[in-house]
Amino acid sequence: MPDWSYHTIFKPILHKFSPSFSREFIHRGMSLLSSTLIGEAFIEFLGHMSPSKKLGKQIFGVHINSPVGLSGKIDPQLSGLKAFQNLGFGFLEIGPVSISGSEKKEGLYIDQEQKQIYGFNNVSMKLSTVKEHLHSLKKKKIPFFIRVEGTFQEIKHICEELLPYSDGFILNSNVFDSANQYKHFKEQISEPLIFSCSTEDMTAIEKLRNYDPSGILLEECSTPDKVIDSLKTIRRSFDSDLPIITLSRIREPFDAVTLLDNGVSLIMLGYDYVFAGPGLPKRINEAYSNRLPEESVMVTGWLWYWLFGLAITIAGFIALFFSMTAIILPYDESFLGIMRMDIFDFNPAILYFMAHDRMTLSGTMISGGIIYMQLARYGIRYGLHWARKAVNVAGMIGFLGIFLFIGYGYFDWLHGLFWLILLPLFIFGYLKSKNAYTAPTSTNLFNHPSWKLSLIGQLSFVILGAALSLGGIVISVIGASTIFVPTDLSYLCLTPEMLNEFNERLIPVIAHDRAGFGSALLSVGLLVLMLALWGIREGESWVWWTFTVGAIPAFLSGIVTHFIIGYTDFVHLLPAYIAVALYMIGIICTAPFLIKRRKK
Repeated sequence: MPDWSYHTIFKPILHKFSPSFSREFIHRGMSLLSSTLIGEAFIEFLGHMSPSKKLGKQIFGVHINSPVGLSGKIDPQLSGLKAFQNLGFGFLEIGPVSISGSEKKEGLYIDQEQKQIYGFNNVSMKLSTVKEHLHSLKKKKIPFFIRVEGTFQEIKHICEELLPYSDGFILNSNVFDSANQYKHFKEQISEPLIFSCSTEDMTAIEKLRNYDPSGILLEECSTPDKVIDSLKTIRRSFDSDLPIITLSRIREPFDAVTLLDNGVSLIMLGYDYVFAGPGLPKRINEAYSNRLPEESVMVTGWLWYWLFGLAITIAGFIALFFSMTAIILPYDESFLGIMRMDIFDFNPAILYFMAHDRMTLSGTMISGGIIYMQLARYGIRYGLHWARKAVNVAGMIGFLGIFLFIGYGYFDWLHGLFWLILLPLFIFGYLKSKNAYTAPTSTNLFNHPSWKLSLIGQLSFVILGAALSLGGIVISVIGASTIFVPTDLSYLCLTPEMLNEFNERLIPVIAHDRAGFGSALLSVGLLVLMLALWGIREGESWVWWTFTVGAIPAFLSGIVTHFIIGYTDFVHLLPAYIAVALYMIGIICTAPFLIKRRKK
Protein backbone atom coordinates (compact mmCIF):
# COMPACT_ATOMS: atom_id res chain seq x y z
CA MET A 1 0.00 0.00 0.00
CA PRO A 2 2.09 2.94 -1.25
CA ASP A 3 1.73 6.47 0.13
CA TRP A 4 -0.24 7.64 -2.92
CA SER A 5 -3.02 5.16 -2.10
CA TYR A 6 -2.65 5.12 1.70
CA HIS A 7 -2.93 8.86 2.32
CA THR A 8 -5.46 9.61 -0.40
CA ILE A 9 -7.82 6.63 -0.13
CA PHE A 10 -7.26 4.07 2.63
CA LYS A 11 -6.17 6.19 5.58
CA PRO A 12 -9.26 8.47 5.60
CA ILE A 13 -11.51 5.39 5.38
CA LEU A 14 -9.71 3.13 7.85
CA HIS A 15 -9.45 5.84 10.52
CA LYS A 16 -13.24 5.71 10.76
CA PHE A 17 -12.98 2.17 12.14
CA SER A 18 -11.35 0.95 15.34
CA PRO A 19 -7.53 1.11 15.24
CA SER A 20 -7.15 -2.63 15.88
CA PHE A 21 -9.53 -3.54 13.04
CA SER A 22 -7.86 -1.16 10.60
CA ARG A 23 -4.40 -2.45 11.49
CA GLU A 24 -5.34 -6.09 11.11
CA PHE A 25 -7.21 -5.40 7.87
CA ILE A 26 -4.10 -3.86 6.32
CA HIS A 27 -1.60 -6.31 7.78
CA ARG A 28 -3.55 -9.45 6.89
CA GLY A 29 -4.33 -8.19 3.41
CA MET A 30 -0.71 -7.31 2.68
CA SER A 31 0.55 -10.58 4.15
CA LEU A 32 -1.91 -12.56 2.05
CA LEU A 33 -0.56 -10.78 -1.01
CA SER A 34 3.02 -11.48 0.12
CA SER A 35 2.32 -15.20 0.45
CA THR A 36 2.97 -15.84 -3.24
CA LEU A 37 5.81 -14.98 -5.60
CA ILE A 38 3.36 -13.13 -7.83
CA GLY A 39 2.14 -11.11 -4.86
CA GLU A 40 5.68 -10.21 -3.81
CA ALA A 41 6.47 -9.17 -7.38
CA PHE A 42 3.31 -7.03 -7.44
CA ILE A 43 4.31 -5.27 -4.20
CA GLU A 44 7.77 -4.58 -5.62
CA PHE A 45 6.20 -3.34 -8.87
CA LEU A 46 4.01 -0.88 -6.97
CA GLY A 47 6.74 0.60 -4.83
CA HIS A 48 10.22 -0.52 -5.85
CA MET A 49 10.95 -0.69 -2.13
CA SER A 50 14.37 -2.37 -2.27
CA PRO A 51 16.96 -0.05 -0.66
CA SER A 52 20.25 0.97 -2.24
CA LYS A 53 23.05 -1.53 -1.81
CA LYS A 54 25.30 1.19 -0.39
CA LEU A 55 23.10 1.29 2.72
CA GLY A 56 23.98 -2.30 3.61
CA LYS A 57 26.19 -2.95 6.65
CA GLN A 58 27.28 -5.74 8.97
CA ILE A 59 25.84 -5.36 12.48
CA PHE A 60 25.57 -8.07 15.13
CA GLY A 61 27.24 -10.44 12.70
CA VAL A 62 24.42 -10.24 10.13
CA HIS A 63 23.98 -8.21 6.97
CA ILE A 64 21.37 -5.48 7.33
CA ASN A 65 20.46 -3.88 4.00
CA SER A 66 18.81 -0.81 5.50
CA PRO A 67 19.23 1.05 8.81
CA VAL A 68 15.44 1.36 9.11
CA GLY A 69 13.54 -1.22 11.18
CA LEU A 70 10.04 -1.56 12.58
CA SER A 71 9.04 -1.77 16.23
CA GLY A 72 7.15 -4.86 17.36
CA LYS A 73 4.47 -2.58 18.80
CA ILE A 74 3.20 -1.93 15.27
CA ASP A 75 2.51 -5.63 14.64
CA PRO A 76 1.87 -7.26 18.03
CA GLN A 77 -0.05 -10.18 16.46
CA LEU A 78 2.56 -10.80 13.72
CA SER A 79 -0.22 -10.61 11.14
CA GLY A 80 1.93 -8.44 8.88
CA LEU A 81 5.19 -10.36 9.26
CA LYS A 82 5.30 -11.51 5.65
CA ALA A 83 4.38 -8.11 4.28
CA PHE A 84 6.88 -6.01 6.26
CA GLN A 85 9.77 -7.98 4.81
CA ASN A 86 8.91 -6.46 1.41
CA LEU A 87 8.40 -2.82 2.41
CA GLY A 88 11.97 -1.52 2.53
CA PHE A 89 12.83 -2.39 6.14
CA GLY A 90 16.27 -3.67 7.05
CA PHE A 91 15.13 -5.55 10.17
CA LEU A 92 12.06 -6.23 12.29
CA GLU A 93 11.51 -6.30 16.02
CA ILE A 94 9.26 -9.10 17.24
CA GLY A 95 7.53 -8.98 20.58
CA PRO A 96 7.61 -8.40 23.44
CA VAL A 97 7.33 -12.14 24.04
CA SER A 98 6.53 -13.74 27.40
CA ILE A 99 5.78 -17.30 28.48
CA SER A 100 2.02 -16.90 28.89
CA GLY A 101 1.43 -13.70 26.98
CA SER A 102 -0.47 -10.68 28.23
CA GLU A 103 -3.88 -11.19 29.81
CA LYS A 104 -4.72 -7.55 29.23
CA LYS A 105 -6.53 -6.85 25.97
CA GLU A 106 -5.09 -4.29 23.65
CA GLY A 107 -7.01 -1.01 23.82
CA LEU A 108 -5.78 1.34 21.11
CA TYR A 109 -6.85 4.95 20.96
CA ILE A 110 -5.82 7.47 18.29
CA ASP A 111 -5.48 11.18 19.03
CA GLN A 112 -5.75 12.65 15.54
CA GLU A 113 -4.90 16.21 16.63
CA GLN A 114 -1.68 15.28 18.45
CA LYS A 115 -0.99 12.37 16.08
CA GLN A 116 -0.51 10.00 19.00
CA ILE A 117 -1.57 6.39 19.52
CA TYR A 118 -2.16 5.08 23.02
CA GLY A 119 -2.54 1.52 24.21
CA PHE A 120 0.59 -0.07 22.75
CA ASN A 121 2.32 -0.65 26.06
CA ASN A 122 2.20 -3.65 28.41
CA VAL A 123 0.92 -6.07 25.78
CA SER A 124 3.06 -9.16 25.17
CA MET A 125 2.70 -12.22 22.93
CA LYS A 126 2.58 -15.80 24.11
CA LEU A 127 5.75 -17.79 23.41
CA SER A 128 3.95 -20.70 21.74
CA THR A 129 2.06 -18.30 19.43
CA VAL A 130 5.23 -16.50 18.36
CA LYS A 131 7.02 -19.77 17.76
CA GLU A 132 4.13 -21.02 15.61
CA HIS A 133 4.18 -17.84 13.49
CA LEU A 134 7.94 -17.94 12.97
CA HIS A 135 7.95 -21.65 12.20
CA SER A 136 5.25 -21.23 9.55
CA LEU A 137 7.19 -18.46 7.81
CA LYS A 138 8.40 -19.94 4.51
CA LYS A 139 11.03 -17.34 3.77
CA LYS A 140 12.98 -15.09 6.11
CA LYS A 141 14.38 -12.16 4.13
CA ILE A 142 15.65 -9.78 6.82
CA PRO A 143 16.98 -10.12 10.39
CA PHE A 144 14.58 -10.49 13.33
CA PHE A 145 15.38 -9.05 16.77
CA ILE A 146 13.11 -10.58 19.41
CA ARG A 147 12.19 -8.67 22.56
CA VAL A 148 11.65 -10.95 25.57
CA GLU A 149 10.08 -10.28 28.98
CA GLY A 150 9.79 -12.11 32.29
CA THR A 151 11.97 -13.42 35.07
CA PHE A 152 15.51 -14.52 34.44
CA GLN A 153 14.50 -18.21 34.11
CA GLU A 154 11.59 -17.36 31.82
CA ILE A 155 13.77 -15.22 29.59
CA LYS A 156 16.34 -18.00 29.39
CA HIS A 157 13.66 -20.47 28.33
CA ILE A 158 12.21 -18.08 25.73
CA CYS A 159 15.63 -17.39 24.20
CA GLU A 160 16.42 -21.10 23.96
CA GLU A 161 13.07 -21.78 22.25
CA LEU A 162 13.36 -18.91 19.75
CA LEU A 163 17.09 -19.21 19.09
CA PRO A 164 16.63 -20.78 15.60
CA TYR A 165 14.54 -17.80 14.44
CA SER A 166 16.40 -14.90 16.04
CA ASP A 167 19.30 -12.69 14.99
CA GLY A 168 19.43 -11.05 18.40
CA PHE A 169 17.44 -10.67 21.61
CA ILE A 170 16.31 -7.41 23.18
CA LEU A 171 16.29 -7.52 26.99
CA ASN A 172 15.42 -5.13 29.76
CA SER A 173 18.50 -3.72 31.48
CA ASN A 174 17.22 -4.88 34.88
CA VAL A 175 16.99 -8.58 34.02
CA PHE A 176 20.33 -9.63 35.48
CA ASP A 177 21.37 -9.39 39.10
CA SER A 178 25.07 -9.20 38.32
CA ALA A 179 27.60 -9.01 35.55
CA ASN A 180 28.61 -12.63 36.22
CA GLN A 181 25.05 -13.83 35.71
CA TYR A 182 24.92 -11.95 32.42
CA LYS A 183 28.28 -13.36 31.31
CA HIS A 184 27.14 -16.92 32.00
CA PHE A 185 23.88 -16.32 30.15
CA LYS A 186 25.70 -14.84 27.16
CA GLU A 187 27.89 -17.94 26.88
CA GLN A 188 24.78 -20.12 26.65
CA ILE A 189 22.94 -17.90 24.14
CA SER A 190 25.03 -17.45 21.04
CA GLU A 191 22.92 -14.63 19.54
CA PRO A 192 23.64 -10.93 20.26
CA LEU A 193 22.05 -9.51 23.41
CA ILE A 194 20.76 -5.96 23.10
CA PHE A 195 19.76 -4.02 26.21
CA SER A 196 16.76 -1.74 26.16
CA CYS A 197 17.07 1.52 28.10
CA SER A 198 15.09 4.69 28.42
CA THR A 199 16.87 7.94 27.61
CA GLU A 200 15.54 9.22 30.93
CA ASP A 201 17.22 6.42 32.93
CA MET A 202 20.91 7.24 32.74
CA THR A 203 21.56 5.06 35.82
CA ALA A 204 20.57 1.95 33.87
CA ILE A 205 22.82 3.00 31.00
CA GLU A 206 25.79 3.46 33.34
CA LYS A 207 25.08 0.03 34.85
CA LEU A 208 25.54 -1.57 31.43
CA ARG A 209 29.22 -0.57 31.42
CA ASN A 210 29.90 -3.71 33.48
CA TYR A 211 27.99 -5.99 31.10
CA ASP A 212 29.73 -5.57 27.74
CA PRO A 213 26.43 -5.65 25.78
CA SER A 214 26.19 -6.48 22.09
CA GLY A 215 24.20 -3.30 21.57
CA ILE A 216 21.89 -0.77 23.23
CA LEU A 217 18.34 0.16 22.29
CA LEU A 218 17.38 3.68 23.35
CA GLU A 219 13.62 4.11 23.55
CA GLU A 220 10.88 6.26 25.03
CA CYS A 221 12.52 9.16 23.23
CA SER A 222 10.16 12.04 22.56
CA THR A 223 12.44 13.83 20.09
CA PRO A 224 15.63 13.08 18.12
CA ASP A 225 17.39 15.78 20.19
CA LYS A 226 17.00 13.75 23.38
CA VAL A 227 18.41 10.71 21.61
CA ILE A 228 21.45 12.67 20.49
CA ASP A 229 22.08 13.91 24.05
CA SER A 230 21.93 10.36 25.41
CA LEU A 231 24.06 9.14 22.54
CA LYS A 232 26.90 11.45 23.55
CA THR A 233 26.89 9.98 27.05
CA ILE A 234 26.90 6.43 25.72
CA ARG A 235 29.76 7.08 23.34
CA ARG A 236 31.85 8.42 26.22
CA SER A 237 31.17 5.30 28.29
CA PHE A 238 31.29 2.53 25.70
CA ASP A 239 33.26 1.39 22.70
CA SER A 240 32.73 3.75 19.78
CA ASP A 241 31.75 0.79 17.60
CA LEU A 242 28.94 -0.34 19.91
CA PRO A 243 25.72 -0.54 17.83
CA ILE A 244 23.07 1.89 19.05
CA ILE A 245 19.44 1.38 18.02
CA THR A 246 16.81 4.02 18.71
CA LEU A 247 13.04 3.96 18.97
CA SER A 248 11.93 7.58 18.93
CA ARG A 249 9.50 9.89 17.21
CA ILE A 250 10.32 9.67 13.52
CA ARG A 251 7.60 11.38 11.53
CA GLU A 252 9.52 12.31 8.40
CA PRO A 253 12.84 11.45 6.75
CA PHE A 254 14.57 14.43 8.38
CA ASP A 255 14.15 12.91 11.86
CA ALA A 256 15.75 9.63 10.79
CA VAL A 257 18.58 11.23 8.80
CA THR A 258 19.42 13.49 11.77
CA LEU A 259 19.81 10.46 14.05
CA LEU A 260 21.87 8.50 11.53
CA ASP A 261 24.11 11.51 10.89
CA ASN A 262 24.79 11.76 14.62
CA GLY A 263 26.03 8.22 15.03
CA VAL A 264 22.92 6.08 15.54
CA SER A 265 23.49 2.68 13.96
CA LEU A 266 19.88 1.63 13.38
CA ILE A 267 16.50 3.23 13.88
CA MET A 268 13.12 1.67 14.60
CA LEU A 269 9.85 3.24 13.55
CA GLY A 270 7.09 3.37 16.13
CA TYR A 271 3.49 4.56 15.99
CA ASP A 272 4.48 7.57 13.87
CA TYR A 273 4.79 5.09 11.01
CA VAL A 274 0.98 4.88 11.05
CA PHE A 275 0.65 8.62 10.42
CA ALA A 276 3.61 9.04 8.05
CA GLY A 277 2.54 6.15 5.84
CA PRO A 278 4.03 2.88 4.58
CA GLY A 279 6.34 4.74 2.20
CA LEU A 280 8.35 6.22 5.10
CA PRO A 281 11.11 3.53 5.14
CA LYS A 282 11.62 3.98 1.40
CA ARG A 283 11.74 7.77 1.76
CA ILE A 284 14.28 7.47 4.61
CA ASN A 285 16.43 5.05 2.62
CA GLU A 286 16.50 7.35 -0.40
CA ALA A 287 17.09 10.51 1.67
CA TYR A 288 19.96 8.91 3.60
CA SER A 289 21.44 7.48 0.38
CA ASN A 290 21.53 11.02 -0.95
CA ARG A 291 23.98 11.95 1.85
CA LEU A 292 26.38 9.12 1.06
CA PRO A 293 29.03 9.25 -1.68
CA GLU A 294 27.47 9.02 -5.13
CA GLU A 295 27.86 5.90 -7.22
CA SER A 296 29.77 6.96 -10.33
CA VAL A 297 27.87 5.09 -13.03
CA MET A 298 27.59 6.15 -16.66
CA VAL A 299 25.70 3.71 -18.85
CA THR A 300 26.76 3.82 -22.49
CA GLY A 301 23.76 1.84 -23.66
CA TRP A 302 21.43 4.74 -22.95
CA LEU A 303 22.12 6.17 -26.42
CA TRP A 304 20.73 3.05 -28.12
CA TYR A 305 17.57 3.31 -26.06
CA TRP A 306 17.37 7.01 -26.93
CA LEU A 307 17.67 6.18 -30.64
CA PHE A 308 14.98 3.55 -30.13
CA GLY A 309 12.65 6.25 -28.81
CA LEU A 310 13.69 8.66 -31.57
CA ALA A 311 12.92 6.08 -34.25
CA ILE A 312 9.44 5.55 -32.76
CA THR A 313 8.85 9.32 -32.67
CA ILE A 314 9.93 9.78 -36.31
CA ALA A 315 7.79 6.83 -37.39
CA GLY A 316 4.87 8.40 -35.54
CA PHE A 317 5.26 11.67 -37.46
CA ILE A 318 5.50 9.76 -40.75
CA ALA A 319 2.34 7.82 -39.90
CA LEU A 320 0.65 11.10 -38.93
CA PHE A 321 1.52 12.66 -42.29
CA PHE A 322 0.08 9.74 -44.27
CA SER A 323 -3.04 9.53 -42.10
CA MET A 324 -3.71 13.23 -42.75
CA THR A 325 -3.20 12.98 -46.51
CA ALA A 326 -3.49 9.71 -48.43
CA ILE A 327 -4.81 7.71 -45.45
CA ILE A 328 -4.23 4.39 -47.19
CA LEU A 329 -1.02 3.64 -49.05
CA PRO A 330 -0.37 1.86 -52.37
CA TYR A 331 0.33 -1.49 -50.70
CA ASP A 332 -3.02 -1.17 -48.85
CA GLU A 333 -4.74 -0.65 -52.23
CA SER A 334 -2.84 -3.60 -53.67
CA PHE A 335 -4.03 -5.89 -50.86
CA LEU A 336 -7.62 -4.63 -51.10
CA GLY A 337 -7.70 -4.81 -54.89
CA ILE A 338 -9.44 -1.43 -55.05
CA MET A 339 -8.38 2.18 -55.12
CA ARG A 340 -8.80 4.82 -52.48
CA MET A 341 -11.48 6.61 -54.51
CA ASP A 342 -13.50 3.41 -54.78
CA ILE A 343 -13.82 3.35 -51.00
CA PHE A 344 -14.62 7.06 -50.94
CA ASP A 345 -17.36 6.66 -53.56
CA PHE A 346 -18.92 3.77 -51.62
CA ASN A 347 -18.86 5.48 -48.19
CA PRO A 348 -16.52 8.38 -47.28
CA ALA A 349 -16.97 7.57 -43.58
CA ILE A 350 -14.88 4.40 -44.04
CA LEU A 351 -11.80 6.43 -45.04
CA TYR A 352 -12.40 8.92 -42.25
CA PHE A 353 -12.77 6.05 -39.79
CA MET A 354 -9.49 4.49 -40.96
CA ALA A 355 -7.81 7.91 -40.75
CA HIS A 356 -9.06 8.25 -37.17
CA ASP A 357 -7.48 4.90 -36.21
CA ARG A 358 -4.19 5.71 -37.91
CA MET A 359 -3.94 9.26 -36.56
CA THR A 360 -4.63 8.05 -33.04
CA LEU A 361 -1.92 5.42 -33.47
CA SER A 362 0.57 8.01 -34.72
CA GLY A 363 -0.04 10.32 -31.75
CA THR A 364 0.38 7.42 -29.35
CA MET A 365 3.67 6.49 -31.03
CA ILE A 366 5.00 10.05 -30.77
CA SER A 367 4.09 10.22 -27.07
CA GLY A 368 5.69 6.84 -26.43
CA GLY A 369 8.85 7.84 -28.29
CA ILE A 370 9.19 11.00 -26.20
CA ILE A 371 8.86 9.03 -22.95
CA TYR A 372 11.42 6.45 -24.14
CA MET A 373 13.91 9.20 -24.98
CA GLN A 374 13.40 10.94 -21.64
CA LEU A 375 13.87 7.73 -19.66
CA ALA A 376 17.04 6.97 -21.60
CA ARG A 377 18.50 10.48 -21.33
CA TYR A 378 17.73 11.25 -17.69
CA GLY A 379 17.37 7.79 -16.16
CA ILE A 380 19.30 5.00 -17.85
CA ARG A 381 22.23 7.28 -18.68
CA TYR A 382 22.87 7.68 -14.94
CA GLY A 383 22.35 4.02 -14.15
CA LEU A 384 18.85 4.20 -12.61
CA HIS A 385 17.63 0.61 -12.62
CA TRP A 386 13.95 1.55 -12.48
CA ALA A 387 14.22 3.56 -15.71
CA ARG A 388 15.84 0.63 -17.53
CA LYS A 389 13.21 -1.74 -16.20
CA ALA A 390 10.43 0.55 -17.40
CA VAL A 391 11.88 0.76 -20.91
CA ASN A 392 12.47 -2.99 -21.10
CA VAL A 393 8.99 -3.96 -19.92
CA ALA A 394 7.18 -1.52 -22.21
CA GLY A 395 9.48 -2.25 -25.16
CA MET A 396 9.08 -6.02 -24.94
CA ILE A 397 5.29 -5.72 -24.69
CA GLY A 398 5.35 -3.46 -27.74
CA PHE A 399 7.38 -5.94 -29.75
CA LEU A 400 5.07 -8.81 -28.81
CA GLY A 401 2.17 -6.80 -30.24
CA ILE A 402 3.36 -7.66 -33.72
CA PHE A 403 1.93 -11.15 -33.28
CA LEU A 404 -1.54 -9.62 -33.12
CA PHE A 405 -1.22 -8.67 -36.78
CA ILE A 406 -0.58 -12.20 -38.00
CA GLY A 407 -4.07 -13.53 -37.28
CA TYR A 408 -5.80 -10.91 -39.43
CA GLY A 409 -4.50 -12.12 -42.76
CA TYR A 410 -2.85 -8.78 -43.42
CA PHE A 411 0.66 -7.76 -42.49
CA ASP A 412 2.03 -4.78 -44.37
CA TRP A 413 5.71 -4.57 -45.18
CA LEU A 414 6.10 -1.10 -43.61
CA HIS A 415 5.26 -2.46 -40.16
CA GLY A 416 7.71 -5.31 -40.70
CA LEU A 417 10.47 -2.90 -41.77
CA PHE A 418 9.76 -0.67 -38.78
CA TRP A 419 9.97 -3.71 -36.48
CA LEU A 420 13.32 -4.74 -37.98
CA ILE A 421 14.76 -1.24 -37.52
CA LEU A 422 13.67 -0.99 -33.89
CA LEU A 423 14.71 -4.46 -32.77
CA PRO A 424 18.53 -4.06 -33.06
CA LEU A 425 18.38 -0.64 -31.37
CA PHE A 426 16.52 -2.18 -28.47
CA ILE A 427 18.81 -5.22 -28.25
CA PHE A 428 21.96 -3.06 -28.26
CA GLY A 429 20.44 -0.86 -25.54
CA TYR A 430 19.56 -3.90 -23.45
CA LEU A 431 23.00 -5.51 -23.76
CA LYS A 432 25.01 -2.34 -23.17
CA SER A 433 23.02 -1.13 -20.14
CA LYS A 434 23.33 -4.11 -17.83
CA ASN A 435 25.38 -2.00 -15.39
CA ALA A 436 22.32 0.20 -14.74
CA TYR A 437 21.77 -0.99 -11.18
CA THR A 438 21.81 2.30 -9.26
CA ALA A 439 19.01 2.85 -6.76
CA PRO A 440 17.44 6.32 -6.76
CA THR A 441 18.14 8.93 -4.09
CA SER A 442 15.90 11.73 -2.86
CA THR A 443 16.23 15.19 -1.35
CA ASN A 444 12.81 15.01 0.29
CA LEU A 445 13.14 15.31 4.07
CA PHE A 446 9.82 16.76 5.19
CA ASN A 447 6.11 15.99 4.98
CA HIS A 448 5.47 19.45 3.61
CA PRO A 449 2.28 20.48 1.77
CA SER A 450 3.80 20.05 -1.70
CA TRP A 451 4.67 16.42 -0.86
CA LYS A 452 1.14 15.74 0.33
CA LEU A 453 -0.30 17.42 -2.76
CA SER A 454 2.01 15.38 -5.01
CA LEU A 455 0.42 12.17 -3.68
CA ILE A 456 -2.88 13.21 -5.26
CA GLY A 457 -1.08 13.93 -8.52
CA GLN A 458 0.78 10.63 -8.35
CA LEU A 459 -2.48 8.76 -7.77
CA SER A 460 -3.95 10.47 -10.85
CA PHE A 461 -0.98 9.47 -13.01
CA VAL A 462 -1.08 5.90 -11.69
CA ILE A 463 -4.78 5.63 -12.54
CA LEU A 464 -4.09 7.19 -15.95
CA GLY A 465 -1.30 4.73 -16.72
CA ALA A 466 -3.37 1.76 -15.54
CA ALA A 467 -6.39 2.95 -17.55
CA LEU A 468 -4.33 3.40 -20.72
CA SER A 469 -2.85 -0.07 -20.28
CA LEU A 470 -6.27 -1.59 -19.74
CA GLY A 471 -7.58 0.37 -22.72
CA GLY A 472 -4.79 -1.04 -24.89
CA ILE A 473 -5.72 -4.57 -23.84
CA VAL A 474 -9.43 -3.96 -24.48
CA ILE A 475 -8.79 -2.45 -27.92
CA SER A 476 -6.52 -5.36 -28.84
CA VAL A 477 -9.16 -7.88 -27.72
CA ILE A 478 -11.91 -6.04 -29.62
CA GLY A 479 -9.70 -5.87 -32.69
CA ALA A 480 -9.08 -9.61 -32.45
CA SER A 481 -12.77 -10.44 -32.07
CA THR A 482 -15.65 -8.09 -32.89
CA ILE A 483 -13.35 -5.37 -34.34
CA PHE A 484 -16.07 -2.73 -34.02
CA VAL A 485 -17.93 -1.29 -31.04
CA PRO A 486 -21.55 -0.17 -31.46
CA THR A 487 -20.64 3.52 -31.78
CA ASP A 488 -18.25 2.66 -34.64
CA LEU A 489 -21.04 1.02 -36.62
CA SER A 490 -23.35 3.94 -35.88
CA TYR A 491 -20.77 6.34 -37.28
CA LEU A 492 -20.20 4.20 -40.39
CA CYS A 493 -23.93 3.54 -40.87
CA LEU A 494 -22.85 0.07 -41.96
CA THR A 495 -22.77 -3.45 -40.57
CA PRO A 496 -19.77 -5.80 -40.76
CA GLU A 497 -21.73 -7.89 -43.29
CA MET A 498 -22.21 -4.86 -45.53
CA LEU A 499 -18.47 -4.08 -45.35
CA ASN A 500 -17.68 -7.68 -46.31
CA GLU A 501 -20.06 -7.51 -49.24
CA PHE A 502 -18.26 -4.41 -50.46
CA ASN A 503 -14.74 -5.85 -49.98
CA GLU A 504 -13.95 -8.93 -47.92
CA ARG A 505 -10.41 -7.71 -47.25
CA LEU A 506 -11.42 -4.35 -45.82
CA ILE A 507 -12.17 -5.60 -42.29
CA PRO A 508 -8.75 -7.34 -41.96
CA VAL A 509 -7.06 -4.01 -42.80
CA ILE A 510 -9.16 -2.16 -40.19
CA ALA A 511 -8.49 -4.92 -37.65
CA HIS A 512 -4.77 -4.63 -38.40
CA ASP A 513 -4.92 -0.89 -37.61
CA ARG A 514 -6.73 -1.56 -34.35
CA ALA A 515 -4.21 -4.16 -33.32
CA GLY A 516 -1.39 -1.69 -33.90
CA PHE A 517 -3.14 0.99 -31.88
CA GLY A 518 -4.03 -1.39 -29.04
CA SER A 519 -0.47 -2.67 -28.78
CA ALA A 520 0.99 0.85 -28.86
CA LEU A 521 -1.50 2.11 -26.27
CA LEU A 522 -0.69 -0.78 -23.92
CA SER A 523 3.03 -0.08 -24.22
CA VAL A 524 2.63 3.66 -23.61
CA GLY A 525 0.21 3.02 -20.75
CA LEU A 526 2.81 0.86 -19.05
CA LEU A 527 5.41 3.60 -19.52
CA VAL A 528 3.13 6.16 -17.88
CA LEU A 529 2.27 3.75 -15.07
CA MET A 530 5.88 2.84 -14.26
CA LEU A 531 7.05 6.46 -14.50
CA ALA A 532 4.29 7.41 -12.05
CA LEU A 533 5.04 4.54 -9.66
CA TRP A 534 8.84 4.81 -9.61
CA GLY A 535 9.92 8.23 -10.86
CA ILE A 536 8.15 10.88 -8.76
CA ARG A 537 10.69 12.40 -6.36
CA GLU A 538 11.25 15.91 -5.13
CA GLY A 539 13.11 18.06 -7.63
CA GLU A 540 12.96 15.58 -10.53
CA SER A 541 11.68 18.21 -12.96
CA TRP A 542 12.43 16.03 -16.01
CA VAL A 543 9.73 13.63 -14.83
CA TRP A 544 7.17 16.45 -14.77
CA TRP A 545 8.16 17.62 -18.24
CA THR A 546 8.01 14.05 -19.52
CA PHE A 547 4.41 13.75 -18.33
CA THR A 548 3.45 17.22 -19.48
CA VAL A 549 4.96 17.23 -22.97
CA GLY A 550 4.78 13.52 -23.64
CA ALA A 551 1.01 13.33 -23.30
CA ILE A 552 0.16 16.18 -25.67
CA PRO A 553 0.57 14.31 -29.03
CA ALA A 554 -1.54 11.37 -27.84
CA PHE A 555 -4.35 13.57 -26.50
CA LEU A 556 -4.38 15.86 -29.54
CA SER A 557 -4.52 12.99 -32.01
CA GLY A 558 -6.97 11.03 -29.90
CA ILE A 559 -9.51 13.81 -29.34
CA VAL A 560 -9.07 16.42 -32.08
CA THR A 561 -9.20 13.75 -34.79
CA HIS A 562 -12.69 12.71 -33.70
CA PHE A 563 -13.97 16.26 -34.09
CA ILE A 564 -12.29 16.65 -37.48
CA ILE A 565 -14.07 13.58 -38.88
CA GLY A 566 -17.31 14.24 -37.00
CA TYR A 567 -17.09 11.16 -34.75
CA THR A 568 -18.09 13.01 -31.57
CA ASP A 569 -20.24 10.49 -29.73
CA PHE A 570 -19.96 11.41 -26.03
CA VAL A 571 -19.89 7.83 -24.75
CA HIS A 572 -17.14 6.93 -27.22
CA LEU A 573 -15.02 9.93 -26.18
CA LEU A 574 -15.77 9.72 -22.45
CA PRO A 575 -12.63 7.63 -21.64
CA ALA A 576 -10.51 10.27 -23.42
CA TYR A 577 -12.15 13.08 -21.44
CA ILE A 578 -11.51 11.23 -18.17
CA ALA A 579 -7.89 10.65 -19.22
CA VAL A 580 -7.41 14.38 -19.87
CA ALA A 581 -8.91 15.20 -16.45
CA LEU A 582 -6.52 12.75 -14.73
CA TYR A 583 -3.63 14.24 -16.71
CA MET A 584 -4.51 17.81 -15.67
CA ILE A 585 -4.86 16.83 -11.99
CA GLY A 586 -1.52 15.02 -12.19
CA ILE A 587 0.52 17.84 -13.69
CA ILE A 588 -1.06 20.50 -11.44
CA CYS A 589 -0.65 18.58 -8.19
CA THR A 590 2.89 17.30 -8.83
CA ALA A 591 4.30 20.56 -10.21
CA PRO A 592 5.26 22.18 -6.83
CA PHE A 593 6.98 18.96 -5.72
CA LEU A 594 8.76 18.02 -8.94
CA ILE A 595 9.76 21.43 -10.27
CA LYS A 596 12.33 22.26 -7.61
CA ARG A 597 16.06 22.66 -7.75
CA ARG A 598 17.47 19.32 -6.64
CA LYS A 599 20.28 19.75 -4.12
CA LYS A 600 22.73 17.14 -2.88
